[in-house]
Amino acid sequence: MATLIRSKLSNKLSNAATTVSNKSQAKVSGMFARMGFQAATNEEALGFVACDDLDYDHRQGMQMDILTTDEMGGEGSGEGGGGVDGDSHYQRDGTGPPRSASKDGDPASELTEVRPKITAWEAGWNVTNAIQGMFVLGLPYAILHGGYLGLFLIIFAAVVCCYTGKILIACLYEEDEDGQLVRVRDSYVDIANACCAPRFPSLGGHIVNVAQIIELVMTCILYVVVSGNLMYNSFPNMPISQKSWAIIATAALLPCAFLKNLKSVSKFSLLCTMAHFVINVLVIAYCLSRARDWAWDKVKFYIDVKKFPISIGIIVFSYTSQIFLPSLEGNMSKPSEFHCMMNWTHIAACILKGLFALVAYLTWADTTKEVITDNLPSTIRAVVNLFLVSKALLSYPLPFFAAVEVLEKSFFQDGGRAIFPDCYAGDGRLKSWGLSLRCLLVVFTLLMAIYVPHFALLMGLTGSLTGAGLCFLLPSLFHLRLLWRKLLWHQVFFDVAIFVIGGICSISGFIHSMEGLIEAFKYNIHE
Repeated sequence: MATLIRSKLSNKLSNAATTVSNKSQAKVSGMFARMGFQAATNEEALGFVACDDLDYDHRQGMQMDILTTDEMGGEGSGEGGGGVDGDSHYQRDGTGPPRSASKDGDPASELTEVRPKITAWEAGWNVTNAIQGMFVLGLPYAILHGGYLGLFLIIFAAVVCCYTGKILIACLYEEDEDGQLVRVRDSYVDIANACCAPRFPSLGGHIVNVAQIIELVMTCILYVVVSGNLMYNSFPNMPISQKSWAIIATAALLPCAFLKNLKSVSKFSLLCTMAHFVINVLVIAYCLSRARDWAWDKVKFYIDVKKFPISIGIIVFSYTSQIFLPSLEGNMSKPSEFHCMMNWTHIAACILKGLFALVAYLTWADTTKEVITDNLPSTIRAVVNLFLVSKALLSYPLPFFAAVEVLEKSFFQDGGRAIFPDCYAGDGRLKSWGLSLRCLLVVFTLLMAIYVPHFALLMGLTGSLTGAGLCFLLPSLFHLRLLWRKLLWHQVFFDVAIFVIGGICSISGFIHSMEGLIEAFKYNIHE
């Protein structure tokens, strides 16, 4: 009798410990999912705001399933408890252990009953939004300094980014005892931490977060720069400088500091996408109307040694999407269709970008400007540029809010390890000094846009620094680190080649971009 009591008491204590552990794990998993996803949101993928909530609810629901199963089978035999071990991961083909049933009114049922997923077409639409954004307007300028080699790089970057996106997702999975792939990681940060474990278990995540913050802040700066540039070139006769237009644009963006979520912004996502599509069609239609005057002789097999490395960064930056792919794949109803989705989205992006860049360059040749819409006739330039400015201002809140969220969760809300006190009061209201920090971030993007008002240089720097790192270097390095024992020789060769080529492009582009930015900064300081 005493032995039976001790056994039951031991089981109860074990179940209680497991419950606490799983609740903690669910909380941390949700935090990483939200951090990794919000930081991952690239350029204008406003559709991913909803996906973030789905991803969070999905993982929370899975953890609650574990808790429910543990509670139901805690007093059973060892075999019954062991059958739950695989429930914390889901199979790559979208199938997995059946969900446990819950009683009506149980909080777990609310999380497990409604768990909507996205199809491959919806996932492809989100990826297309990310890699077909308004920054493609700088691609003709890349052809200006690279000729046919620039066109080749547009194709090459599409192939490499598609491949590195696939191997990054492969790093999320490991084989179980039955040889089936199960998802054991949730985000880019998790992959980075796994590569640096056990000596530095959080170093990789810090590196990825820093890269995310840099890319997001630079994206905000680019939106301010392009807004000032477009307004200045739309109304050249007005006595307002480009810097003044940038200040006006930033004044309109100050309310972003009060954002608590992106629900109010996400409703404009489809409008922004459609507006950009119309703008691209207008530009291509105008270029086709001047097809008789195309300067084919201007496209040559030569490169501008000083400016072509900047063009590499521009091209790479236009393809950056790896940072949010783990969350996207985790939200797909059929994860096995991820590879197919990556193939057709990048093929479509490659064709559209190549045609857009070539047609625009053939139309204006050596007079091609950093933002191609500035080459349009004054009669339609103002209208097109006003649409683009509206799109840029509506897109700014997304990377801004994502950067703020990463900063707050890294330095202000990381439990007992936070460096600074929480930005929010107990009732959820933003503290005054937290609001001041957000305003300072908006002002910082303005100052950078004022002193370095060069769209191509900033885009090239961002692509060379964080774009090449997150899309070329880190995925190939992580793939080799985590799965090198299972890789074939040609996969090892591809990973090493991508790492070397990406490193060379990143270093050369970064050096040349920094040289141009320093010169521009000195000029604006003296001015």
